[in-house]
Amino acid sequence: MILETASQRRALLERSRTVAMVGASANPTRPSYFVFSYLRTRGMLEVTPINPSIAEIDGVRAFPTLAAYAAERGAPDIVDVFRKPESASEAAREAIAAGAKAIWFQYGVVNDEAIRLADEAGLDVVVDRCIKVESARFDGGLHLGGMNTGLLTARRASSR
Repeated sequence: MILETASQRRALLERSRTVAMVGASANPTRPSYFVFSYLRTRGMLEVTPINPSIAEIDGVRAFPTLAAYAAERGAPDIVDVFRKPESASEAAREAIAAGAKAIWFQYGVVNDEAIRLADEAGLDVVVDRCIKVESARFDGGLHLGGMNTGLLTARRASSR
């Protein structure tokens, strides 16, 4: 099912414990490193890098493929995809084969075939959203770049 609402994405994060991050980078200037580091230090999700070019990130062992991860650790709750859109279908096929429950396509990773494959296989699908941003929104930690902090609420902000 394609998760389009904030409440659906929040429920996914709340019921998930493991994230396999395809395309995670050990380069601190890359968005995938920042997202990996943020999720890891928040302690709510166990994040594992999936990248054949690296052995580890900040002491966390990397796996070369989702298949290698699943063979040793079991199916991840979420596969977070930091790849070019043209590689997203391959990532979706690997996520399905690994038994993932959900796939999360980061900002800009929009590929209709990949979305369709994951949806038809019964995975929960998040498209063109950042797992870090959504996680921060839901737990009140969104403050990067001067953005308002606080939990999502239906209450209006007080006038000042």
